[in-house]
Amino acid sequence: MERTVSFAGDPNIGVFARAFDDIAVIPPDAPDEFRKVLMETLKVELVETTLQGSAIIGSLLAGNSNGFVVSGLASDEEIGCLSRYRDVYLLEETMNAAGNVILVNDVFCAVHPEMPKEMADEVGEFLRVPVITLSLGGVKTVGMAAVATNTGVIAHPRSSRAEIQRLEEITDLPVGTGSINMGSGLVGAGLLANRHGYVAGLATSGFELGRIEDVFGFI
Repeated sequence: MERTVSFAGDPNIGVFARAFDDIAVIPPDAPDEFRKVLMETLKVELVETTLQGSAIIGSLLAGNSNGFVVSGLASDEEIGCLSRYRDVYLLEETMNAAGNVILVNDVFCAVHPEMPKEMADEVGEFLRVPVITLSLGGVKTVGMAAVATNTGVIAHPRSSRAEIQRLEEITDLPVGTGSINMGSGLVGAGLLANRHGYVAGLATSGFELGRIEDVFGFI
């Protein structure tokens, strides 16, 4: 089974797609190999759309089984596509790259430390999970500094003990650190995962794959 793949030669696959337990949202121009690996490894239905007319789905979409959070700049057509699968909440203010600033699963939500409290509270209420503000390894774009599924959380390798403890306090899932694509700490930019499996960027080493499998319990 394929464990690594690129998006048209780019190993930062988490920038271009967002995976959930039942579906993966991808841009319409996603390569055939990329589609095949996601369907076979993650066991998902593929949902095709752009967001803000862009292919960087992973940066612009966050969510869990209760709903999607996207930029208020998404078009009616894009919102309509997503709303066939979940309710949709729009980030209308400046901090609207939802996939970058929100890390969420069905248990908790962590948001960019500078997100306004009212916005953070509304996101948590919409997604039906408790919310904390968090940076990981000094990275405030927490959605790209970690990947959270309903089986575990893998975070930036430079995350401090205090940062990891904040995650451990809000979830009883395994929490660990790791890297992607030969040393990148932005694991969210190079990893797609759900309860069925994971797919990492093509440059990811065997050691890094082993760490991902350990944290998410795929060993």
